[in-house]
Amino acid sequence: MGRLQHGLWIIPVLLAVLTVGVFAPANMQADGHARVSPQPTPTPTPEYDPNAACVACHSIPGRTLPLPSGEALSLVIDYDAYKQSVHGQKDIPCTGCHTNIIDYPHPDITAYDHRDFQLERYTICRECHPDQYEATLDSMHATALAGGNRDAAICTDCHGSHDISDPHTPRHRISLTCSKCHAAIFAQYKESVHGAALLEESNPDVPTCIDCHGVHSIHDPTTARFRLTSPEMCGKCHSDEERMAKYGISTQVFDTYVAEFHGTTVTLFERESPDQPVNTAVCYDCHGIHNIKFVNDPDATVVKEHLLETCRRCHPDADANFPTAWVSHYIPDPEHNPLVYYINLFYAIVIPLTIGGMLAFNSLDLIHRIVRRRRKGHEPGQEVKDNE
Repeated sequence: MGRLQHGLWIIPVLLAVLTVGVFAPANMQADGHARVSPQPTPTPTPEYDPNAACVACHSIPGRTLPLPSGEALSLVIDYDAYKQSVHGQKDIPCTGCHTNIIDYPHPDITAYDHRDFQLERYTICRECHPDQYEATLDSMHATALAGGNRDAAICTDCHGSHDISDPHTPRHRISLTCSKCHAAIFAQYKESVHGAALLEESNPDVPTCIDCHGVHSIHDPTTARFRLTSPEMCGKCHSDEERMAKYGISTQVFDTYVAEFHGTTVTLFERESPDQPVNTAVCYDCHGIHNIKFVNDPDATVVKEHLLETCRRCHPDADANFPTAWVSHYIPDPEHNPLVYYINLFYAIVIPLTIGGMLAFNSLDLIHRIVRRRRKGHEPGQEVKDNE
């Protein structure tokens, strides 16, 4: 019995050896280091989408709401388009704009028709874009809207609502946006030297609508002030030497206009009577407004064949020789208007010489008289005659 008790110690040892023999090959590498079992890849937890509840209802095709006007207001939102928009890319939630919707059911819609629905909501834009919104309040669009024209452009008409994208990319999108309301003007513009270069060539140097009319603070182009400042508007591009050099256009067109009768009169009106209609030609009176053609285009209003007709708009009695008195927008030189150049050169030489000669003669005569007086002296009671 004593031997049996003393031999019982071997049982736990054998159990330990068996345990190592069975499990060690699976958990040990050949070098004796423990093998680390690969851990299962955790299933990613989907990110919380604050718009999920909105999308659940507003992605169901065909959902509409009848309006009192009889129109059906669509309640369907293209959520993929929204995610690609400038707001979606910044993770702005639906309630960022629809601040009045905090639970369900939503507040009742009070709009009579679809346009009322838009007019009631576009002012939300000013919460994030106050500067742009304030600028629109002085625009002709806001003036027309305040005057009762419900079709006057509001923020969402130009930028969209749920699919808002960069309005400048691509650049021709600007003019395409304006064409939605101004289709007839756009039809002229796209055939002009500016519009064709923008729409067909994506030329970055030609003006879009907003380069001439402004962006948010668009002013009425029929006012006297707009007309007076229009040469400066054209001059922004046509006095840029680097830009004009690309197309072989001289910047003298602006400088010569300001220097001649028309431009001088406009400058005087702008300084003295900016709100009074000017009675002389500005750039677009001769070149056109939205239908401007290249000066060598057969249809251009300033090409030689049409120039007399253009002049007669302001000068109805002009004869065939009238346009020849205009030296175009060139500063006279031996190549352009040589006769005028040499006459100017003659006077540039003769007039200074004549005036200079007279000043020299009178100066020498004065000096001569002073010297004679000093030499002869002047005694009391004695007069020195100037002709001696």
